[in-house]
Amino acid sequence: MTTQTTSQTAVEPTASTARPQGPSVHMRALITWLAIFPLVSIGMLLLGPIMEPLHPVLRALLLTALVVPAAVYVVVPRLMAGHGALSRKAAERSAQRAARKSA
Repeated sequence: MTTQTTSQTAVEPTASTARPQGPSVHMRALITWLAIFPLVSIGMLLLGPIMEPLHPVLRALLLTALVVPAAVYVVVPRLMAGHGALSRKAAERSAQRAARKSA
């Protein structure tokens, strides 16, 4: 049994190469809830009278068949992009304040 060792040099991330950190699991849960709740509420208001004679499980199936794709493919990505933009602006403002204090 032979062992090979490879030496890898650690590269320190710089400001230009560092990837921005994504939102925490708590923030992602909040963003998801902010996407799902209005969609479910609107869906219930619009489809409730039409689906009233159906069994509750079938109603839930139909409602989630519409809400989940809308949330996953449209609403959540837009909310995540908005959160990213706000986070970047906040980080830039914080860096500018820190630069002013150190100067």
